[in-house]
Amino acid sequence: MEGEINNFIMVWTIAAVTMCYSHMIGKFIPQGKARLLAIFPAILILLLLPLKLTSIHLGGPTSFILGWLSTFKLLLFALGKGPLSSNPPLSLSHFVPLSLLPIKLFQQQKQHPSNPSNTPNDQLVQCTKLSRDDLANKEDVSKNPDKYQITKKGNKSPLNYAFATMVIVLAFLIPLYAKKENFHPKFTLFLYSLHMYIGLEFIFALITLFTRKVMDIEIEPQFNEPYLSTSLQDFWGRRWNLMVNRILHPTVYSPVVSVCTRFIGRRWAPLSGILATFAVSGVMHELIFYYIKREKRTWEAWEPSWDSMCFFLLHGVCLAVEVAIKKSLKGRWQLPRLLSWLLTVVFVIYTALWLFVPALVRCHVYEKGSRELNALNEIVKDIYAVLRFASFHVASG
Repeated sequence: MEGEINNFIMVWTIAAVTMCYSHMIGKFIPQGKARLLAIFPAILILLLLPLKLTSIHLGGPTSFILGWLSTFKLLLFALGKGPLSSNPPLSLSHFVPLSLLPIKLFQQQKQHPSNPSNTPNDQLVQCTKLSRDDLANKEDVSKNPDKYQITKKGNKSPLNYAFATMVIVLAFLIPLYAKKENFHPKFTLFLYSLHMYIGLEFIFALITLFTRKVMDIEIEPQFNEPYLSTSLQDFWGRRWNLMVNRILHPTVYSPVVSVCTRFIGRRWAPLSGILATFAVSGVMHELIFYYIKREKRTWEAWEPSWDSMCFFLLHGVCLAVEVAIKKSLKGRWQLPRLLSWLLTVVFVIYTALWLFVPALVRCHVYEKGSRELNALNEIVKDIYAVLRFASFHVASG
């Protein structure tokens, strides 16, 4: 475990240096093909860095952030788009954390004439988000900026009572894995699903808390009570992994919609954008599964099961159908809220247990995660024993 921690520090140090290089490139090379060529080595480094980690709790988030989010951010930056591009440019102190952390994309506030000192780096307080739901309905955020505004840091903490409750639930889940032979296989998969969700909530909440403290801004949580979703649009667009929504919009959705509009018209082009977005999401999840299933810090043959890909393609098709039906009905009729919630939750859970979670099981994610937590528990016990021994001798001396 000590070697993994050292590698973790090394990986993120190299990633930070890589982003400093990318920031410097942005100063001297204009957006376009030349900048993309100059930044390509940085993208390649970010894709290779997760190979140095094999743990679930350190390597998993690193694979997601560096192997997916940060590389897509650099691609957009090379083309003068995305959260890393602004006028005037972001300072290095904001560029690096914004490029390396899964935090909400910021759109600088307009400078007030009476206060010319309010530069974008001083006022990183307004942001916009485009969800898959908004994309499907072609909502123009610029026409309604207040809906997507974020303000200076308030008093709300991501580590609230609900989050503390989830951590307690996770603590009860881990011992159950030792008795999983006595459970129905589907129930075991359900426990794995809870583990995954609570683990993601915990990691992103810690990142959010760190960012709020350091940058003194309010950061939107990555998850917004997904268990309350009343439609697939609601689930994928407003509640689940919001950072991915905002990254996939400019990199996949918008270009596909722009091309398809010429052939099938503006009304139905968003459906093609939805399908393409979910297809890319499926491919990137397969890549993350490749990172986390490795047992050694070397290259291994990539043997994807494509279960994850099928999961996202299925949801993409169903979401496109849902959007098409809503467009056709134009709000004249809709299901009762309770029924729509029940159908949505059952569909998401059933398809996840059918396609997504088994792919993680084959990667031995939960076995590795349980071993890591048990090892961490033993380390904490040893530290506690040493401190207790030292305090006893100090008191007796």
